[in-house]
Amino acid sequence: MFLDTFVLLSANADSGFLSSLNQRLNLGDIIATVFFFTLLMLLLKKFAWGPLMGIMDQRAEMIANEIDAAEQSRLDSQKLLEEQRALLKEAHTNAQSIVENAKKQGEAQREELIQTTRAEVGRMKENAALEIATEKEKAIAAVREEFVSLSIMAASKVLGKEVSEEDNRALIEETIVKAGEGR
Repeated sequence: MFLDTFVLLSANADSGFLSSLNQRLNLGDIIATVFFFTLLMLLLKKFAWGPLMGIMDQRAEMIANEIDAAEQSRLDSQKLLEEQRALLKEAHTNAQSIVENAKKQGEAQREELIQTTRAEVGRMKENAALEIATEKEKAIAAVREEFVSLSIMAASKVLGKEVSEEDNRALIEETIVKAGEGR
């Protein structure tokens, strides 16, 4: 309806336009509406926008604090990660050092065992050589005894008489010694 009135009024462009408009629009209602609207806006600004903006500011501050806390947590996590990496590297170095020390100790023990074994083998060779020399002397003495006995028997048969065993033994041993020196 307002549009129809406006179209009609523009067609009748005479001096009574404003009065005609005032009759149709009711200027008092417009002023009252603008006044109440302005009053409502001021009240909203004081009682609604102020607290609402305060809440929004608090929320923005809370979000900023959470972002700061998250950033600090990220930095702390990064720091802990670096510490863990350093500890892991140190543990790896320690483990490698332990392995190297174990290898060195194993090598030293192996060398010590080889030296001990060589010394034992040398001692066993010396003992065996002494035992062989002793057994050889015993064998030579046994052969001499057998030779003396055989010589005494042969001499007794050749001479046909009995020679004292002691005299005969001394004679044979003297012959053996002379034969040994002739070698």
